[in-house]
Amino acid sequence: MTNLIENIKVTISNLIVQALSKAMEKGELPEFQIPDVFIEIPREKGHGDFSTNIAMQLTKLLRMPPQKIADSVINNINTEGTYIKRVEKAGPGFINFYLDNQWLYEGLKIIKNEDRDYGRINIGKGQKVMVEFVSANPTGPLHMGNARGGALGDCIAGVLEAAGYDVTREFYINDAGNQIEKFGASLEARYIQLLKGENAVEFPEDGYHGEDIIEHARAYIALYGDSLLNEDSQTRRKKLAEYAVQKNISDIKKVLEDYGIVYDVWFSEKSLYESGELEQTLKYLKDNGYTEEKEGALWFRSPDTEDEKEAVLVRNNGIPTYFASDIAYHRNKFQKRGFDWVINLWGADHHGHVARMKAAVKALGIDPDRLDIVLFQLVRLYRNGEIVRMSKRTGKAISLADLLEEVGRDAARFFFNMKASGSHLDFDLDLAVKQTNENPVFYVQYAHARICSIIRLLESEGVKVPEVNETDLTLLKEQEELDLIKKLVEYPEEIKISAQTLEPSRLTRYVIDVASSFHSFYNACRVKGAEEDLMKARLLLVDCTRIVIRNVLNLLKISAPERM
Repeated sequence: MTNLIENIKVTISNLIVQALSKAMEKGELPEFQIPDVFIEIPREKGHGDFSTNIAMQLTKLLRMPPQKIADSVINNINTEGTYIKRVEKAGPGFINFYLDNQWLYEGLKIIKNEDRDYGRINIGKGQKVMVEFVSANPTGPLHMGNARGGALGDCIAGVLEAAGYDVTREFYINDAGNQIEKFGASLEARYIQLLKGENAVEFPEDGYHGEDIIEHARAYIALYGDSLLNEDSQTRRKKLAEYAVQKNISDIKKVLEDYGIVYDVWFSEKSLYESGELEQTLKYLKDNGYTEEKEGALWFRSPDTEDEKEAVLVRNNGIPTYFASDIAYHRNKFQKRGFDWVINLWGADHHGHVARMKAAVKALGIDPDRLDIVLFQLVRLYRNGEIVRMSKRTGKAISLADLLEEVGRDAARFFFNMKASGSHLDFDLDLAVKQTNENPVFYVQYAHARICSIIRLLESEGVKVPEVNETDLTLLKEQEELDLIKKLVEYPEEIKISAQTLEPSRLTRYVIDVASSFHSFYNACRVKGAEEDLMKARLLLVDCTRIVIRNVLNLLKISAPERM
C-alpha cells in the first residue's frame, strides 16, 4: 500500500517549504505565506526525475524574477538523507530534482513485497461511494452505448476500490413510468394479434416495434395460453410487462456477467412508488418552495437557475416523470443509504440533464459536489474500414451479446477503456481479434505470457526468481532497465490520478507503456546467459513487471494469460 512517487513528492515539497522559510529568515526573501508546492514528473527525461514551478508561481507575490527565487531555494535546500542527488535551475525558473537510482531499487522491493496488493493506495479512507452505471431500460437488449458505459463504470469502480474507497456497484431498473406503459401496450397488441390475427387490434403508433416484443408475447402464450384475453386491458398490460421485464432483466444480468460485471444492488424504480419515497420527495420539494403548478402539471423550480425547460415533475395526466423518480432515487442514495459520494455514468445525450440533477440534489439539502456525473460519448464500430451497424448473425443492431461473441470480453473491455470517456470511440472489430502486436490488448497479454515463459524456462534449469533481499539491485544500471523500473514505480500514482479524474483510460495507456518498456528492456538486456548476480537482478525485474501487468489487467477484469 505504498505510493513511492507520492512519498517523494511530499518529501521534496517539504524540503522546498523549509528552504523558503530559511531564505526568509536570512532576509533573502521577504516574509510571505508559502502556498502549496506542486511537484510533477517532467515529460523530458533531461529535466530531472521531479520538477516544480514554485519560483514562477511566487514571482508576482514577491515581485522578484523567478530565477532569483529559484536560486534562493536551491541555495537553502538541505537534501541530506534523501534520494536527491542534485537540484538544478532550468529555463524561466523551473527547479529540477535528479535522484540517485536507490529510489528505483526501493520501488522494486515494494513491488515484490506487496505483490497482489501493489498499486493499492488509501486516498479513499473507506468513504462510501456508489457507482451507478448501464441502468438501461429493461425493454430490450443492451446496445453499444450500454457496452461502453458498462466497461467504464466497472473500471471506475475497480479503480476506486484500489484507491481505498468502499464501492457499491448499482444498476437502476427503470421498471415504472411512461416507457413501461408503452412496453405493456406494445406487448398487449402483439399478444392479441398472435391469438386473434393481425387485424384484431391496431399496434400503438409510438410502441416498441422490435422482434423481441413478438417473441415475448409468443413465449407468454406458450406458457399461459390465452388466459389474459378475459382480463381488462390494464391488468393484461401489467402482467405482460412484468413477465417481459423479468425476462429482459435476467438476460441483461447474464450478458453483463459474461462481460465481467457483477452488481451489488439492482434497484427498482417501481420500489420508489411502492415505498412512498417518490410521494415523500415531491412533498418535500413542494413544502420547501421548489415546485410550481402551471398548465395542470407540477414543475420543478431550481434553487439555481431559471431554466425550467423539460423540468416537469408530474404531468397534467397525474403521471410522475422520469425526473421526479430520479430525484427520489438520489434522495434514497444520499439520505436513506448514506453514500458519501455518488457517481452516475450517462450517455453524452443526457448532458442537458446534468445541471438540473445537481440543482435537484441541492434542493434536497445535499451538497451537489457529492454527485459526479461522467458523460461518455458514442461508439462507432468498424469492419474492413467501414461503419457497421448490423450484426452479421442476426441482421439487427449489434448488441453487447453480439460484440462479446465476436471479439470476446478481454478485447471489449480493453478497447472501451482506451480513450477518455468524453472522447468519441472508434472500435475496430478486425483489430480487436488480431493476434499481432498491432492489437493493444494482445500486445499487453503477450508481454505477460512472454514473462511467464522466461520464468518457467529458467526454473526448468534450476534458476528461481530470487528473494529481493538477497539480490544486488544496484547491478541494474542500463538505461532500458532504469526506464522500465521507473515505469513500474508509477503504478500507484496512476491509480491515484485515475481515481481523482474518474478516467480508467489512463490505466490502459499505462499498461501498454509497461509492455513497451519491457520489450525494449528484453531486446537490449540478456537475462539468461548474463553473469549470475546480474541475471538474478534482471530476473527479479522481469518478475516485478509480471506483477504490475497482472495487477493492472486484474483491475480491468481482463485475463493475464501465462501461455499464448
